[in-house]
Amino acid sequence: MPENPEEEKRFHGIAASPGVATGPAASFSQGEVEVPQYTIAPNLREEEISRFEQGLMETRKQISAIRAEVEEKVGEEEASIFDAHQLVLEDRALIEDTIQEVIETGFNVEHCFHEVASRYMEAFAQIDDEYIKERVSDIRDVSKRLICNLLGKDHGSARREGLGKHILISRDLSPSETALLEVRDVLAIVTEEGSRTSHSVIMARSLNIPCVVGLHGLLNEADFGNELLVDGFKGEVILNPSAETLERYGHLKSQHERFLETFNAERHLPGVTADGQEFKVLLNIEGVEDTELLANSGACGVGLFRTENLFLSASGFPDEAKQEAAYRSFVDAMAPHPVTIRTLDLGGDKNPHRSLTGYREANPFMGFRGIRFCLENTDVFKEQLRAILRASGHGKVRILYPMISSLEELQRANELLEEVKEELRGQGVLFDETIERGAMIEVPSAAVIVDLLSEHCDFFSIGTNDLMQYLLAVDRINDRISYLYDPNQPSFLRTLNFIFEQGKAHNKPVNVCGELAADPLYAPFLFGLGARELSVSLGSLARVKYLLRRVCMKEVRQLSLQLLRCRKTEDIRKAVEGYYCELVPEEVRTFDLL
Repeated sequence: MPENPEEEKRFHGIAASPGVATGPAASFSQGEVEVPQYTIAPNLREEEISRFEQGLMETRKQISAIRAEVEEKVGEEEASIFDAHQLVLEDRALIEDTIQEVIETGFNVEHCFHEVASRYMEAFAQIDDEYIKERVSDIRDVSKRLICNLLGKDHGSARREGLGKHILISRDLSPSETALLEVRDVLAIVTEEGSRTSHSVIMARSLNIPCVVGLHGLLNEADFGNELLVDGFKGEVILNPSAETLERYGHLKSQHERFLETFNAERHLPGVTADGQEFKVLLNIEGVEDTELLANSGACGVGLFRTENLFLSASGFPDEAKQEAAYRSFVDAMAPHPVTIRTLDLGGDKNPHRSLTGYREANPFMGFRGIRFCLENTDVFKEQLRAILRASGHGKVRILYPMISSLEELQRANELLEEVKEELRGQGVLFDETIERGAMIEVPSAAVIVDLLSEHCDFFSIGTNDLMQYLLAVDRINDRISYLYDPNQPSFLRTLNFIFEQGKAHNKPVNVCGELAADPLYAPFLFGLGARELSVSLGSLARVKYLLRRVCMKEVRQLSLQLLRCRKTEDIRKAVEGYYCELVPEEVRTFDLL
């Protein structure tokens, strides 16, 4: 390979989708549409409004076509992103404000819509909530498409025909632009804007395209065809990488592929530690996965079925029959292993539309979400419970209540469950009369009353993501304070230990389904505390199983005691990394310690 005459330059952003790629740069220009302004005669304004309505209809058709293409290429979950775009086009306030603007100002509808949409985007951008700010891109994308249709111009797309394999760099990418990428040609995506929660990033991950976002300066430095190296693990992009850099990354990439092969070789082996202690690794699922793939994954069941996707991908609440069919498909696929179905957990960052919970909140993570929503909307909750119970007549099912923060909430949820059981008995429907009920421990108030909750449930499942967020008072999607969202905090580890101790004292198993269960540095610690079920994503299952098959109970208990005695985060970090390095050969741990 010839030496690159240009100087190597490094840029740092946010790691958004994992992977490493090298190739020539190709920028995607998102120039703004020039919107004309002119006066419409009073007798022609009704016709102008009709033209606006025709433009709305045409844009809805285009987005429906894009949605269908994405569903075919990627899947239903990713295609549901465009439901948000359709809702923008059906927003009565936006439509009526535009019509009123035409009537009051007399200007053409393109100009009026552009003015109204800009006011909406500016208002959303001022809200101190990253998820809501990301929705500005939805409005921008839809607005550009509608205005182009009204002007009779081609909206354009992110297709890069004739370029061959390339790395796409852009200020930002809208969901529709991402959806229309020629996946075979795009090696990686780099954007100056965006975050880990943006729709385009979600789709990039689904398409297995390495992605780095929030990376400034590259567009000013990189010319068309310049060689780029994208590190989606560390969030780094290297312009004009040297031969030495390329060689080093090629070696790391080969190592990563080899250790994945090593992990996968053991995913069907029994879950038994080196000293004979049994454990189970289960799956966290969204409800849109390939059931055949899950059935052959080597998992011991589903530890967390996030049911809200069934609701978010629909325009309203799915009926009992649709829910039962969805639950049964996974119950049948995982038999004889259990499927743990978490009841609806809308709210926080899972409430993109007012149509589901009724309104937006200033602090949605601590607001009307999870079990709080269900206990106030008992018709919705009971319909879901009926569907879950019906599915339990066909295989092993467990119910898991989210966001429990008090004893009264758990008791009320169980009362409604008993009401539903009685209804089904009256209808002669078969279901599991002894179905297990679990409570999520993700709120500090629940953590300190595990002893009280244990009288009213059969097991606990720790949601480490939210528990850490609430315990440390750190918004986990706020990059400014993300350094505080740290599992090495002694307060967090001691809280986990207290939960396990209380579960053990009251003879109730404590499982873990949060991200910490999939972290190779902390899975042994959780096992040492007493977790015998860890629930992880499909991509993490083989790695966690490989790791736990190599631990010994005496060692992980000693590790747990050592960590609980630590006073500083750095001491905890060194201890977990030290144990991991002793346990796993160097050739299969490189990427875990980046």
